[in-house]
Formats: sequence, structure tokens, C-alpha cells
Amino acid sequence: MSKVVVAMSGGVDSSVAAALLIQQGYEVTGMMLKLWSEPGMEDANRCCSPDSMAQARRVAAKLDIPFYVIDAKDIFYKTIIPYFLDGYASGRTPNPCLVCNRHIRWEFLLNHAVAMGADFMATGHYVRKQTAPDGRQLLLRGIDPLKDQSYVLHVMTQEKLKKALFPVGDFQKADIRRIAESFGLSVAKRPDSQDLCFLAGGDYRDFLQRNARDILIPGNIVNREGRVLGQHSGLPNYTIGQRKGLGLALSEPLYVLRKDNENNTLIVGFANELGSVELVAVNVNWTCGVPHYEPFRAMVKTRYTAALAPAVVSPNETATEVTVKFDTPQRDITSGQAAVFYDDEIVIGGGLIINSK
Repeated sequence: MSKVVVAMSGGVDSSVAAALLIQQGYEVTGMMLKLWSEPGMEDANRCCSPDSMAQARRVAAKLDIPFYVIDAKDIFYKTIIPYFLDGYASGRTPNPCLVCNRHIRWEFLLNHAVAMGADFMATGHYVRKQTAPDGRQLLLRGIDPLKDQSYVLHVMTQEKLKKALFPVGDFQKADIRRIAESFGLSVAKRPDSQDLCFLAGGDYRDFLQRNARDILIPGNIVNREGRVLGQHSGLPNYTIGQRKGLGLALSEPLYVLRKDNENNTLIVGFANELGSVELVAVNVNWTCGVPHYEPFRAMVKTRYTAALAPAVVSPNETATEVTVKFDTPQRDITSGQAAVFYDDEIVIGGGLIINSK
């Protein structure tokens, strides 16, 4: 009987993942990470609050499986928080979920699972996995297009995919809740949360104010011609495409077009000025296991919530950097996010966006 560790969060998805794997004949162990929280805000961390842990323990008891909590506070803090703060200080909009999945969940936790003798590790991510005829492990989008999480898992390597199981990826979210009810799991109706776990339900701007106030330096808001229109409260407080909260009173709404970190200037413009047709992404991971060295057409996603868009992806000679040229302008392309390339349902790979035009 194959052994699998399920990364449990106290939510319905990972709970059903554990139940399905038991049903499929695996020997299942539940494991939960205790992540870092700001002092005094531990109860609000959505990934590992005392309530979440209690829910996970309750599910494990219901399923009659062992359950362990692994202390990951130090490695989470050292790996994620400087990345998050440095990203904003450098003018980027970092996506810490990408780093967490690469180094915390699918490295730190996976290593613990393997050390316990597990053959696989499973999560409640809405993705699927297939084995190609040549033995490569292919990561596919989840069946539910509204819940698909392949964007944040493009960071996985072939070695990690070989150890991975994704039991809920073949289901719609509504089906998962019904399955949870059929197993009598108390989390069947527990609501989802999309917030970053360590923000404890708050806004990232508040987190920066408490932990990196020195990077919030006021400066000018200008249009593309350089005319000063107002003052911003610190570039990290703004995102590309943002309309509200600019404090500018004009007859037509203005949007954030770009952040000039070198000159501490926020460039704004009208809706018809939004959009980029080209981006550059670095540190490319070829999830499919085969680096691409020649230009190819793909559907590309530039944010977790962005729609897929047709483009030509042109790798450099080492296939570690790509230039992506879209068929039509794309709004809200932001440095610090990922550009992920798809061949229909298959994740080809992705990299970190460093600029766009």
C-alpha cells in the first residue's frame, strides 16, 4: 500500500483530498504547517490559525488518520517575508504564493513527508497531473476554471511532480463540498479565503506600514508627459491598473500605468492608455520537463486572476529568459508576478515578469 502525506489546512479541499485518497486505497497521514504570523495576530492567519488546526484535527479524527503539525515559522519568515518586502521596495508587486509553493510546501514539507516514508505528497490544489508517453509528468489545469490553481504551481519541477498527487483537480468546487458532506466532514461548508495567509485578513498596505514604513516615501503623480497631477503616499501602495484611491479629481477616471521606482514617480493615464503587448520574464521553469529554445505560440496568463491570452513566447539561448509578445494589448501586466505558458490544458512553464511595454 502506497503511503501519502496530505498537506492539510483545515479547509474543505485538503480535507476531501485526504478522504478521496483513503477511498482509493492509500495509507494516508495528515500534516499541517505552522507558519509565521505577526506577533499578536496568530488567530487570524488563515492557513494555520488555532481554529484551522482544530478543524484539521477534527477531520483527521473523523477519517481515522494520523495528524501532525510541523513548525515552519522560521523558514517561512526567512524565505517569504524578506522576498515580500524587498519586492515592494524594488517597485515590484511580489507574489509570495509562488515562493511558498516552491520552497515551503513543495520542498520543506515534501522533505518531511519523504523522511516519514511517504511515497507521495498530496494537496487540495485544483490542478491535475498526467504522465506523458515518454514518462514526463505533465501539470494540467483543474477541471473547474474558476478554481484552477495551475498558475501558482508552475514552479514545480519534474522531481516534485513525480511525488505529487492532486485528488480534487478532477472535480468542480460544488462537487467537492458535496463529497465532504457525504463523508460527514465538518468543513463541508467552510468558506474559502483568497487572502495572503500572513496578512491575517488585512490589507498588504497595512502590513507594509507596520513592517517596512521606510519604503513608503511620498512622491509625484504624473501623466505620461511628465505633468505633475498630485502626490502619492509611497509607490508600494499602488498597483498597475489601479483606479481608486489616487486622490485625483478629474472629469475622466485615471489609472496607474507604471511605477518609476528610480524617480519615485507614479505614472497615470486614461483607460485607453492601459495595456502592454510585450513582457520579459526571467528564471523560467519548464514545468513540462522540456526546455524550449525556439519561439512557440501559447496561451499566457500574467496574473492568477487574469484570462489566458494568445501570444508568441521567444526564449533566449539558455531558455532561462523569455520575451512574450501578445496578439492584443493586455491590461495590468505587473513586474513581480509570473507569466505562465499553456498548451491547451498543459502547463508548459513560466517565469517572473521583470518589465513590460
